[in-house]
Amino acid sequence: MKILNAVLAVIAFLALTVFQKVGEVLAGDGLREVIVSHTDEKDILQLYRMKEDGTGSHQLTHSKSGCRMPSCSPDRKKLVYVEQIGHGLALRVSDLNGENAQTLVKEGMNLMPSWMPDSEHLVWMKVKPKPKQDPARNAQIHLANVKTGQTRRFFTDEEQLKFSNAMPVVSPKGGRIAFVSNRSGNMRIWVSDLNGSNAKLISRPEAEYHKKIKAPIEQKVPTWSPNGKWIAHWEGVEMIHMSKFTGVLNPQRDRMISSTFHVWVVGSDGKNRRKFGRGDDPTWSPDGYVTRAFPDPKRGGPKIMVDTESGEKELPIVPHKKNWGRFTWLP
Repeated sequence: MKILNAVLAVIAFLALTVFQKVGEVLAGDGLREVIVSHTDEKDILQLYRMKEDGTGSHQLTHSKSGCRMPSCSPDRKKLVYVEQIGHGLALRVSDLNGENAQTLVKEGMNLMPSWMPDSEHLVWMKVKPKPKQDPARNAQIHLANVKTGQTRRFFTDEEQLKFSNAMPVVSPKGGRIAFVSNRSGNMRIWVSDLNGSNAKLISRPEAEYHKKIKAPIEQKVPTWSPNGKWIAHWEGVEMIHMSKFTGVLNPQRDRMISSTFHVWVVGSDGKNRRKFGRGDDPTWSPDGYVTRAFPDPKRGGPKIMVDTESGEKELPIVPHKKNWGRFTWLP
């Protein structure tokens, strides 16, 4: 009898546990999570984890200089981001909750980190900045092993190093890499094997040059769809031609430049190119929908939109009157 009572107690406990777990699932709101870089009360960029509707925000970093460009590892265990340290921009890696942060790469200007599918390696662009020059025009892609801390230049094909290669993102299955390069003249989206060979220009703009603005049409920020079939990217006249970079006040020209900012989607094979909508900084949600951002004077900051089955909706993940430094979806 004692044995029977013990077994029944175990069964009752398991049943209660299962009921509680089911209850938790049923009570869930189904909202996905993001990690966002936006300014705090001191106007310093920090990282925050929250739901896609902006609720449940929890601050992950308390930097004195600013954290931006977060990227979550595919296994949801690690976070990489860019933090200003001294006169450089360092790569920092932490647990997903922001704890146990360590500097992976300190020297130089390091931007746009992105994880490889194994969650043990990441790629990024290392820039040699020049005055009044787009950083992507003087950059090379690098690779880091997060566990060992070892780093090296990513491309081994010397022919590829004759050009600037920037903003790397490795395909979901790990066989190819999309990046930005000036090997055809202006900055364009290219896809190649991991060593840089078999590089192919996959997205050709309708025009190479904007005649009214008198500036080239550029492409930036490639990002793979979760199934690896599509690449979204930004296209337009680069911001370095705007007043705050040129030092010559010209609001009308600035508005014209902003109006060229659009997100495009193209097949990873270079086919079926289409304009998705105005904006910048495209990403893909875990279920395969494009997000994009653009300035919103009413918000006093960026407005971020995501495509859905029923149309677009806003992601209110950056508070009003706050600047931002990009965001990442949790896989």
